[in-house]
Amino acid sequence: MAGNVTSLFRGTAAHSPSMAALTREGDGAGPVDFCIPCNPYFPTPAMFDDLASRLREIITYYPSSADTITSELCSLLQLPPQCVAMGNGSTELITWIDHLLVRESLAIPVPTFGRWTDQPMETGKRVDMFPLQESTGFALDLAAYAKFIRARGTKVAVICNPNNPDGGFLPRQSVIQFMDAMADLDLVIIDESFLEFADAESEPSVVEDAVMRPNVIVLRSLGKNFGLHGIRFGYLVANPALAGKVRSMLPKWNLNSFAETVVFMLKNHGAEYMESLHMVRRDRLDMARQLSALPGLTIYPSQGNFLFVRLPVGAEGTVVRDRLLTEHRILVRECGNKVGSSSRFLRLVVRPQTDVRRLVSGLEQVLYGSRRGTAVPELSQGTGYSSGTAAVDRLVGATNGAGMQGLAAQANAWPGQPAQVQPAPAPQPLPAGQPAAAAYPAQQPVAAAGYSAPQQPAAAPGYPAPPQPTAWPAAAQGPGAMPAQMPPAAMPAPAQSAGLQPAAQTGMPGMAGAASLGAQGGLTAAQVRGRTQPEPPPQPQSDGGWGAVGAMLYNQAG
Repeated sequence: MAGNVTSLFRGTAAHSPSMAALTREGDGAGPVDFCIPCNPYFPTPAMFDDLASRLREIITYYPSSADTITSELCSLLQLPPQCVAMGNGSTELITWIDHLLVRESLAIPVPTFGRWTDQPMETGKRVDMFPLQESTGFALDLAAYAKFIRARGTKVAVICNPNNPDGGFLPRQSVIQFMDAMADLDLVIIDESFLEFADAESEPSVVEDAVMRPNVIVLRSLGKNFGLHGIRFGYLVANPALAGKVRSMLPKWNLNSFAETVVFMLKNHGAEYMESLHMVRRDRLDMARQLSALPGLTIYPSQGNFLFVRLPVGAEGTVVRDRLLTEHRILVRECGNKVGSSSRFLRLVVRPQTDVRRLVSGLEQVLYGSRRGTAVPELSQGTGYSSGTAAVDRLVGATNGAGMQGLAAQANAWPGQPAQVQPAPAPQPLPAGQPAAAAYPAQQPVAAAGYSAPQQPAAAPGYPAPPQPTAWPAAAQGPGAMPAQMPPAAMPAPAQSAGLQPAAQTGMPGMAGAASLGAQGGLTAAQVRGRTQPEPPPQPQSDGGWGAVGAMLYNQAG
């Protein structure tokens, strides 16, 4: 495998090689996977045995129509089928959302999931990238983000909650306030692909709120939650008009027989599923503690099933990744090709304690060698290639995602292949940010039939007033109005969200006031934007089914 590492990663510049490709290049067994953010505890071994026994039937025959499979999922989740569209993975839904509902421009905090930046750029849209600041632990200040959207005149806003790759979490009420403040936009998208792994609130999802609003879509994953990335299935929830527009474009058989089989199995395995989420949350805390003991390593707050990690000074991510893979058979996600990140960062998926001990041991050997305590500089020695970070930074600095065909492909150009990008107009300064609002007045629910547009909301403290329909901000008149790095004045520290208690109340040691977990630092609830109460053990279902769990799967996380 060692001789092919470079070619494997160069061939998949937007992500990492598939497990199948790595297995083919190895000895028939894949590495320990800390790269793909998948639930390691679900399905259960008994469920896998059941699937294996039905393999021939599953792959021989056509699945039922997507409507049939969607209806079963909606019965489980207690959602109206007319408000749901199921896709062959969330990326299919992102693609159709872009084609059907994104007119000119889309705003997205970065770093984030790559398809939210690449997909609209590939279709010629302008992508307004709002940089999350390392100095604030990559926390998203919604008031500053809203002001950025107003300054740019963006038509569509996206929030990932929790965000990928850092796991940053936003309380439900804050997201609702943002949705209402952006009620005049074409579309607001809340990507909740990893929300099932969060435990900061008992009901963090805004699914119920989305169906009552005319311009909100919530995206949900199934492959990540259920540990079945290979099946490729996910769904969106919106009012019937929006959901129906996307659903009408999907093929009748866009979902495969494996997806159908799993969806119809779920009603009998609710208790096991909730137990699996409990174990992932437990492992996240343990994994953060173990990694924080490594000198120079920084672990950022996360409510996902992964941790965002900054390597020690002098350590190069591509080198660490390659050595972990070739010397220790451990696969990690190096984040140098994520816009807004660099090769000093890794995303490490939460795994059982046995695997974490192997990861920690491998990192110790790669980072410190025989001199534990001081990181060994590894500045791209011996690789002969980069992660594309320089090309990405160059393009973002020049255009900030201005709508250009093929821009995403150019962002991943390798050294020696300079991207041909016309310089953008001189950047316009952005106004200084304001503290987040304590509360934003909620809209009246929109009538289910017809979904008439709500009245223009009034400005709330901390949020800029929505523009008049005929007067967009001057900054929206052309691309490139945002500097590559926002001035410090434009990025105030986010206000503490209501309901989250100080770290001292959690009983966990720690680094009160710090933006991240440093070496030797303890974990605090304030840092993970997480639990303020000890997590109760999951209650088994007496009937063996989902029971009340099924009724609240889409918004139950505690």
